[in-house]
Amino acid sequence: MPSMSLFLSQLFNGLATGLLLALISTGLTIIYGTLGVINFAHGALFVVGGYAGYTVYSLTDSFVLAVAGGSAVALACGLVMERGLMRKYYSRPPEDQILVTFGISIVLVEIVRGLYGGVSLSVTPPSWGMGIAHIGSLIYPLYRLETLGIAAATLLLLYFVLYRTSLGLIVRAGIEDAQMVNALGINVKRTFLLVFGIGAMAAGFAGVINSPIVALTPDMGFRYLVDSFVVVVIGGVGSFPGAVVGGIIAGEILSLTAMVNPQYSDVMLFVAMALVLIFRPQGLMGQEGRE
Repeated sequence: MPSMSLFLSQLFNGLATGLLLALISTGLTIIYGTLGVINFAHGALFVVGGYAGYTVYSLTDSFVLAVAGGSAVALACGLVMERGLMRKYYSRPPEDQILVTFGISIVLVEIVRGLYGGVSLSVTPPSWGMGIAHIGSLIYPLYRLETLGIAAATLLLLYFVLYRTSLGLIVRAGIEDAQMVNALGINVKRTFLLVFGIGAMAAGFAGVINSPIVALTPDMGFRYLVDSFVVVVIGGVGSFPGAVVGGIIAGEILSLTAMVNPQYSDVMLFVAMALVLIFRPQGLMGQEGRE
């Protein structure tokens, strides 16, 4: 039987992983819910943000600038993707969207591999994240604990933007009925461009803050992409609270299962997704009847 300290440590690890997945999935579910685009390039944007942050961190020795730089590069990639290519695929069948975004992800990953090589890169935590924290009898890495706060604060900020601003109102209205929003004289296409950029920026931001925890590799985005789609299915398509709840559930499943048998962590995650699809196909917090 695992000790209590190990169990608590895995609970914190699951919460940290869950909030990270929630942050990635939030961008994914916003794009999917608003634009109807299945963005298979989302994991590659996570990688781009992580590597861009690594470059800025190496040049400036400032992790704050690294976070800003990685997020900005991912944002720029998202805007270019939407304006240059994705806009032409909104009315195309889902399989066309899957193929084009999967192709974009391959291109982005290979550009990263060409620039940095295929060897994994480690990122040192910032000075304010060095050391350990004592939580009762539990000894826990300080940066992982701080990552919880960073991810939670970012999710709160995104929640404020989506539910307390006029932009968020337009986005949520566009999710439900884009034609009606257009009829009201609102430029939905410009709003959707911003939405795609925000989703890409969320992925890049997550890639930077995760880089001191897991070594950077060009192919790491595919794993996070799969887990993020599972989170979206569990939480419900287009639901911001669902992405958060689904991310936390997925993180705890992965972490607690790995404590018993790491080989079954992914299996249990997909079992949970299958159960949700059987008993609540729209997801835990999704709307019934939504495709």
